[in-house]
Amino acid sequence: MTVNELAHQFYSSFTEKNVEGMILCYSHDIHFYDPVFGDLYGDEAKAMWCMLTKNMDVNGTIDYKIVEIHELKAIVKWKASYPFGPKRRIVVNNITAELYVEDGKIVKHIDTFNLWKWSRQAFGVPGILLGWTPFFKRKLRRTVRKRLKHYMAEDPRF
Repeated sequence: MTVNELAHQFYSSFTEKNVEGMILCYSHDIHFYDPVFGDLYGDEAKAMWCMLTKNMDVNGTIDYKIVEIHELKAIVKWKASYPFGPKRRIVVNNITAELYVEDGKIVKHIDTFNLWKWSRQAFGVPGILLGWTPFFKRKLRRTVRKRLKHYMAEDPRF
């Protein structure tokens, strides 16, 4: 599979909430990073996508555009729009992904986005006041990592 085909396969699977199609694009020792989860490796990264797509609201949408293709790398701009949390706040997150490919699989996936902007939408006033602080980032990361560990313990695939 070419880099372009692999990027399309991953994100078209994501738009369809087809997590198995997404996971097939990853190498067994994938390295994923984003501002919320931090560094995830292998099954952690795969489980994260399973957890996120399982919990994705029916009103959530994913749109993507591949903006650059290189021999071993794709850059993808994607947007996630979804209601978040108990207050169902609408979050629109614009993300840039870098996908690094070896032997027809994604070996490294880096998502970048403005965490403060995301936290303002997701948490309202607390996000506005604290979303930029190291304290908030540490607490958020601890919370999502705990949820991921719990999810992995419950899902027989992991």
